[in-house]
Amino acid sequence: MVSASAVSATMNCIIISDPSGNDPNGAAAGSMSFEENMFQSTFVMSTKNQYAVLSGGESEDDSLRLQMVCNALADIEGGGSASSSAAVASSYSGMRAIVGGPKVGMAIGGSFDAYVIVEQDNGSYTVTPYSGGTVSIPAGKKGAIIHLRDSPGSAGGAAANRQAIATEIAKELRDGYSATHIMGTVFRLVSTETGEVYGGGADNLYCGISTGDMFTPAELNQKGYVMSDPYNKVCQQCGWSVAYPAAENYNRCPYCGGELKTQYAYDALEKAITVSDDSANVYVYGSDEQGLAATTQEVVQYEVSKNGYSSTNIASAINKAINNGIIVGVNYVEAKDINVNKNAKSVGVYYTALPDGRTSPPWNLPINTFLLNVLGAIQTVIGIVIIVLVIFRGRLLTSFQKRNK
Repeated sequence: MVSASAVSATMNCIIISDPSGNDPNGAAAGSMSFEENMFQSTFVMSTKNQYAVLSGGESEDDSLRLQMVCNALADIEGGGSASSSAAVASSYSGMRAIVGGPKVGMAIGGSFDAYVIVEQDNGSYTVTPYSGGTVSIPAGKKGAIIHLRDSPGSAGGAAANRQAIATEIAKELRDGYSATHIMGTVFRLVSTETGEVYGGGADNLYCGISTGDMFTPAELNQKGYVMSDPYNKVCQQCGWSVAYPAAENYNRCPYCGGELKTQYAYDALEKAITVSDDSANVYVYGSDEQGLAATTQEVVQYEVSKNGYSSTNIASAINKAINNGIIVGVNYVEAKDINVNKNAKSVGVYYTALPDGRTSPPWNLPINTFLLNVLGAIQTVIGIVIIVLVIFRGRLLTSFQKRNK
């Protein structure tokens, strides 16, 4: 029997900087904690309807939290508003829900201590504290909602921190920053100024991009990634990156020799949910080979930074990495195995895992497979090399003679 301790998301935030949809980075949601088990279930995102449901609060029965989230989802999927969906939390003692998206507006309900930031008709922003009940911002309005409670290590107290961070959100909204950028600011301020330091994660509601399990704990009943800690190093020239702790072994980019810049977790979060021309969100399917996703991401991001979002070029780069032994355990890919969504700056790679525990695909050589198997069985390694060289030399000579006739 495995027992999971309580999930406690004590920072929830939703931001809408562009309700029109012109800016793909104009709506974001995220959660943090000082407790254990910050998993994706604490921030549920609908990619179809572009909204998020963020849950939190205190309860001795975690099944009630899931019940509350399910009822909130049922309400909004059944045609309810952000306000009616968030209000579901009021039926559960100690619970809260923040529901919102560009199509439905934003609302917070249940037990909470939050600030609500709303754009006024003259372009200014109001920053107003609320405690408990239900508070909403109508669709079409720029604004944000942030909840933050007292936690261990919260210098100055949660009330002062809530106000300071909410004021900074308002300033950045006023100055025209996108929601995904402001969400990065929120994670930076919360993780450095309060006791909330663990991810958690965030979503880009317009593009359906999530940080996924980047910052959630690797094991049950553990705390997530410290959002104020170094997360990776990124090449300033080609975009290649490597995560910590492996990043400690690199001072220059192994691809182009460029300078590496350290990114903190809050920087990595902002970049992961922000659509830009020089970065790609990479998703890997078809194999659970250890390290495959991270290595594929590096190869794809490097290729995209050089040649753009071409499925043919991306497939070629991946196959080159397979040939060089950088990517192992999967077969070669074709352009049809690469799903490119340029608008969302995302790339899906669909692998076929190799059978029988092999790490490299069959050699693409002009040699009969049966012959290779026989030679391999009797371990005549030198013989294989000689045969391969003879065949290649014969082909090269024939090709050279044809070109010079």
